[in-house]
Amino acid sequence: MGEVKSRIRIDKWLWAARFFKTRALASEAVNGGKVHRNGSRIKPAQMVRIEDRYEILRGCDRLEIIVKNLSDRRGSAQVAQTLYQETEASRERRQYEAEQRKLAALQYPERNRRPNKRERRKIRQFTG
Repeated sequence: MGEVKSRIRIDKWLWAARFFKTRALASEAVNGGKVHRNGSRIKPAQMVRIEDRYEILRGCDRLEIIVKNLSDRRGSAQVAQTLYQETEASRERRQYEAEQRKLAALQYPERNRRPNKRERRKIRQFTG
């Protein structure tokens, strides 16, 4: 997966570990307060060290990871997964929250199509 360096910027590492699609998105997330190291906010030029603990907010997901390896090159997903280890509590919380989102979506089903002429008439009649 490329050279293993001792000093890598956090935005470059997040990109190489495939948390974000581009370095610009990774840098924007760090600037926006979506990435914390050991509980404190950081800047994109912050250097990553092995065994650092990061909390990454990505959409609805909140990941807690521990850095295992350093790399500045983006490789395959299998290689990228060797760069970090997600904590067990984080994995369980993400599964629980995904299940809750799924149940909430079932509560308010979406229509896959527009109402037809008969359904539109019923809607107009009902709403007045």
